[in-house]
Amino acid sequence: MDLANLFSLDGRVALVTGGSRGIGRMIAEGLLSAGAKVYISNRNEEDCRATAAELSAIGECIALPADLSTADGVSALVAALREHESTLDILVNNAGAAWGAPLGEFPEHGWDKVMDLNVKAPFFLTQALLDLLRAGHAAGHLAKVINIASIDGMSLNPWPTYSYHASKAGLIHLTSRMAAELAPQGIVVSAICPGAFASEMNREARDHGDALAAHIPLRRVGTTEDMAAAAVYLASRAGDYVVGSTLVVDGGVNISRGFEPA
Repeated sequence: MDLANLFSLDGRVALVTGGSRGIGRMIAEGLLSAGAKVYISNRNEEDCRATAAELSAIGECIALPADLSTADGVSALVAALREHESTLDILVNNAGAAWGAPLGEFPEHGWDKVMDLNVKAPFFLTQALLDLLRAGHAAGHLAKVINIASIDGMSLNPWPTYSYHASKAGLIHLTSRMAAELAPQGIVVSAICPGAFASEMNREARDHGDALAAHIPLRRVGTTEDMAAAAVYLASRAGDYVVGSTLVVDGGVNISRGFEPA
């Protein structure tokens, strides 16, 4: 058994949305380190291009700035990718948003922003790239779609993030439904549910990691290596038989919510 080949992404082409920071950057770094050519998108063009330049020290990384919160933004990203590639091996739907407000004050625009980016965009971006993903499979391996959900789609956090909870739970179920449809076509869909990783979205993990670690069974927040390894596993031959499943990467938080570990 050739374990190195099992996890290799040599020659593969990947697109990571929200790839310029946080979990998206961690995943992009992992895919590059495993040999993939990686495109990253982000609505902030400056950040997107700066991150691509930094990550190019590892491997070929190309910025495709785009705002995926709108249908036009999705179409623009697809058009930009098609200018460079006729096949796609790995699509990581990571771009996301969160919103918190008390139940009686939760705004409709906050609900729509989160649902559009966290659920609608992954569906329609995948739909628009199906031909490129099928072409990736035609090269002799399975194409992969990895949706980045959250443990907040599986259990409750303490904050009033109503649309975030709903969107991530929806993305988990969407993953299963799309996987059942696409697996026979050589496109494997799976998901990752991260726990506490330092990012702009998870500022508690970023700014108060040591205090937060006391509530995590493994007693630490997640690292770049933790997230990168999970993504490489699912994206590579090693994860070919993981279809429609959600990989929880959280140090044990999801199984321990509701009580304090000893």
